[in-house]
Amino acid sequence: MDALLTGAAEVLSGWTLLYMLIGSIAGIVAAAIPGFTVTMAIVLTLPLTFSMEPLTGISVMLSVYVGGYTGGLISAALLGIPGTPSAVATTFDAFPMARNGEPGRALSLGVWASFFGTVISTLVLIVAAPPLAIFAVRLGPWEYFSLIVFALTIVASLVGNSLQRGLIAALIGLALSTIGDDPIMGRPRFDFGLEVLAAGLPFLVVLIGIFAISQLASEVEDVGAIRSGKKLVKGEIEFHTWSVMREVLMRPVNLVRSAVVGVCVGALPGAGGSIANLLAYDQARRASKTPEKFGTGIPDGVVASEAGNSATAGGGLIPLIALGIPGSAVDAILMASLMVHGIQVGPRLIMDNADLVYGMFIAMSVASLMMLVVCVLSMRVFLRVAEVPKWLIVPAVLVCCVVGSFALNNRVTDLYLLGFIGVAGYTLRALDYPLAPLVLGVILGPIAETNMRRALMTDADWTLFLTRPVSLVLLIAAVLSIGWAVRGHLKSRKTTETSA
Repeated sequence: MDALLTGAAEVLSGWTLLYMLIGSIAGIVAAAIPGFTVTMAIVLTLPLTFSMEPLTGISVMLSVYVGGYTGGLISAALLGIPGTPSAVATTFDAFPMARNGEPGRALSLGVWASFFGTVISTLVLIVAAPPLAIFAVRLGPWEYFSLIVFALTIVASLVGNSLQRGLIAALIGLALSTIGDDPIMGRPRFDFGLEVLAAGLPFLVVLIGIFAISQLASEVEDVGAIRSGKKLVKGEIEFHTWSVMREVLMRPVNLVRSAVVGVCVGALPGAGGSIANLLAYDQARRASKTPEKFGTGIPDGVVASEAGNSATAGGGLIPLIALGIPGSAVDAILMASLMVHGIQVGPRLIMDNADLVYGMFIAMSVASLMMLVVCVLSMRVFLRVAEVPKWLIVPAVLVCCVVGSFALNNRVTDLYLLGFIGVAGYTLRALDYPLAPLVLGVILGPIAETNMRRALMTDADWTLFLTRPVSLVLLIAAVLSIGWAVRGHLKSRKTTETSA
């Protein structure tokens, strides 16, 4: 109880609430602009939180996180262009609804579904994370290594259209994670005698280069679109907030089912909101008595997709808080934020920093309420932000990326790495390689290596990975995950060949 009150006192303080409000607005604005993702918004927010208290900083980032998952529906509903990858399925019914003369209803449905999805996921997080952490304390390095292997197979099987490209991207990330000092012995390796690589590749520099720089480079490919500077949004938006809220609550089965799908998918390392968005929509269509109406502007489609993607916010925090495993690239940034403040993330997080964890629970609830209020009261203002031309947005964001990368360690060499990694990320994007597995490979690689070496240093018998029950179950799950991914890939290829 003392830890709960301590966390609540810090989160509910005046300055923290003000910073969270600004973060919520920033997340919604960033996600409302097509091409500028939640991950990019979180990356740009991170350097601003270094001088804050740990709980204040993480509360601000959670506000950006929750707001970003909702903001993507603005352009998805009005333009048919998902503001973020997690809003892809939202376009299927929200855009037809807007084209049918109900843009306000489409936006309101999405906002309320996102709010309830986040609340449900937060409740699951509060219930599930502490027991899982108590269980995880009893796990050894063998189980943790097997868990990372399982996480990496899920990453590879759930991204992109090509299983091979997903695996290659994950392997590239694992290779990059070995550059720099040995995590156990501290000896330099794979730096090729280059001073710029002596300190390794900072995770945040890799993250900004892979996601932000490559995305900005993609945005400036079309010179004509940049020169034209034409507006993205036109017309007025009308809301019927309370009637739409009742409309959402009149679909409790769809709402709860979609939120549970989002929580489960979010808890899988590497899955994320884009998978939850599509999977929740698919489940709603399968369970509907009128599946043929999906895609024509049906409310159930909007509710399912938005509740599903927003619920991944709470779901992704479950493995992060309980196991120290980031569920997505965004969760990896949250993990990095805690580590910057000297907080060890893992099974003992709840026991050693109970006030911080309970404060995160409260911050999630407050952030979801702030998102709702901001969206309902200020949606017309946010729509004007989406009209800003690319020739102004791209250089402004690029400057923020450079400043954020330099501020991490105050090293000029990090800027060289940022440029090189950005070019590499752009090349991989152009070749249709998924970037999420690469980034998660960078963050999970050192954890896997450290636990494998600790296990072998404790006992040289490698068969313990197979004879310890939990480790064996996780390795079997990894094999099944790979088999399922290969099966899905072969089935998809067979369908494509048949249709061709």
